[in-house]
Amino acid sequence: MKPHAPRVTGALVFTTATAAALIVAVTAGGAGAEPAAPSPQAAPGGVTYREAGRFTTAGKPRDLLLHPESKNLYVGSDDLADTADVNEGGLYVLNPADGSVRSTVTRIPGPTGTLARRAVTRIGAALPGDGVVFGYPLRGIGTARTGDEAAAGAWVAGATVTDIGPGTGPGTALVAQGPVLAEVDLATAAVRRSLTLEGGDSFAVDAARKTVWFTDFANRRLYKVDTERLAVVATVELPAGEGFGGFTEVDPQTGAVWVGLDNSVVVYAATGTRLGALSGKDLPRAARFDSATGQAFVVWQDAGDPSLPGSDNDGTLTVHRSADLTELVRPVVLPGNQVQLGVASLAVQPGAEVVLVSSPAQGTITRLERFVPPAPSPDPSSHPSPSPDPSASAPSPGASAGTPTGPGTATSPAASPAPAPAGSTAAPGAVVGGTGGQPPAAGAAPAPAPHGSLASTGTTVLSLAGTAAALTLAGWALIRFRAGRPGRTGPG
Repeated sequence: MKPHAPRVTGALVFTTATAAALIVAVTAGGAGAEPAAPSPQAAPGGVTYREAGRFTTAGKPRDLLLHPESKNLYVGSDDLADTADVNEGGLYVLNPADGSVRSTVTRIPGPTGTLARRAVTRIGAALPGDGVVFGYPLRGIGTARTGDEAAAGAWVAGATVTDIGPGTGPGTALVAQGPVLAEVDLATAAVRRSLTLEGGDSFAVDAARKTVWFTDFANRRLYKVDTERLAVVATVELPAGEGFGGFTEVDPQTGAVWVGLDNSVVVYAATGTRLGALSGKDLPRAARFDSATGQAFVVWQDAGDPSLPGSDNDGTLTVHRSADLTELVRPVVLPGNQVQLGVASLAVQPGAEVVLVSSPAQGTITRLERFVPPAPSPDPSSHPSPSPDPSASAPSPGASAGTPTGPGTATSPAASPAPAPAGSTAAPGAVVGGTGGQPPAAGAAPAPAPHGSLASTGTTVLSLAGTAAALTLAGWALIRFRAGRPGRTGPG
């Protein structure tokens, strides 16, 4: 019997088990350090639009249209009240990138054909290739392209034209003269056909569905007009209220009609079914859509009356998913954009990277660019950087490929030296990686291990394995030493 042998043996077992556990733990940690396939990253928060420029080159902007083919920014403008010596009214063509003037059309026909400088208050449609159809007080319908010195135009007979839009065929336009919706000839302004409704004075055209949505804000109604027959096919009751109407616009992708009403925007499907509403403290006065992204943009202008609750003289741009009205971007403040001196307009570049917003009160057009904050840096604990291999070495001067460069270093005779990483200071021909024990040559950047942190982990595992073996041998020596001492063990 050996009464003390169990203690020694237990200590040996503990020592060996501890070393083995260390090896297993380090090995497992090294394996876990190899990054797995990254999970899909969520879209970064804080997406917004930033002001990238403010244009003051087009008088008092009343309406905007970004031409889909020529990419020119057309601006219908009025005269600025604070520049009595200059009349800025007319049709401007701007470079949307910097606001520089490419063309100005100031000679526009009057009721008798006399050319004069006149305000352009509405832009109704884009012409093929370049140019626009526009409206000007009181009953003028004009057309012009970049570079034109004078516009072509004629005056519609009857009442004042209150709205204008694209016609149903080439060479035509749709106009509202109060509650009368008419299709007129662009060259002569002759009325081809008309429809008189119960009330209203503005509309939006859905060319894809051959529909006009005619809005009667006074009676809180929305009429759906079939443009093939020019007849009312449905009537939608708008929410009750006492405020003024802001706008009527159609999403060309879905056919939904958006109506700015009081402090809200009410949205109806192409069938007339109500889809939902947006609300805010300011007055919704303009909307545009981007089919490429399925987004809707709304400009809310401040009332410009300090006596009203919430009035701060600043407007807001909001961006929504047009399908379900979800707000996609943090609201963008539009300093000084208030409604007292005119209604704002906007234009959206396809893809929605750029939005242009007018402010008649300030005589400006603001260029806003989409800003996406950079994605957060990856957690270094979950995606460690490759660790330099301390065993890597550069060859000694004169050494050729395949020649050992230090103790324990060997390279394959058939292998060519790998090129140094870009930006490193390793000498030409230096071997990257390897298992040699010499330090890198002076001035050489440490070469990364071939498999990142897993390679350095392998070195650690081998070192711990040697330590475990040494502990085991020491333990067996202790047992034998104790076994040989007199009086410490009994007879076998």
